[in-house]
Amino acid sequence: MTPIELIILNFEEIRRRSLILWGGISPEMYFWKPDMEAKHTLELVRHVLESDHIYHKIVENRGNIGDYESPWTDRPYTDLKDELEFAGPYRLQFFEAIRSFSPEDLSTVVIDRSELGQRRFLGDYLQRIAYHEAVHTGQMLSYLRTFGLERPDIWD
Repeated sequence: MTPIELIILNFEEIRRRSLILWGGISPEMYFWKPDMEAKHTLELVRHVLESDHIYHKIVENRGNIGDYESPWTDRPYTDLKDELEFAGPYRLQFFEAIRSFSPEDLSTVVIDRSELGQRRFLGDYLQRIAYHEAVHTGQMLSYLRTFGLERPDIWD
């Protein structure tokens, strides 16, 4: 397996577990949140899905997000199926972009987000992107626990 294939595999494995978890969210819980400042459940799912597109643009622009306008802007929240269907093509585009890099690019292409104090090589940055979703998977597990729902077994 090439380094690029391993990076994609990691993204896919994290998403596979997220999908198992999200499948355990009942529709009556879509708009629940643990406190007033938190994202509601469906908003948290969207945040993860939308991040693929945001991070794709960051990688594409080598750090500069520019005048980014999200395709999710003004999109109403409906249900999990709608969120996944809308986000699907953006995820595929992100993976195509990752596949376009060479193994050498992982340690030579710099993602410079100096406005946030971040300057990372592409390989490092891609792993941090994957970690972002993994963190939110843990957050969603705590949502389900707080709500008193059974948590799907993502540890297969």
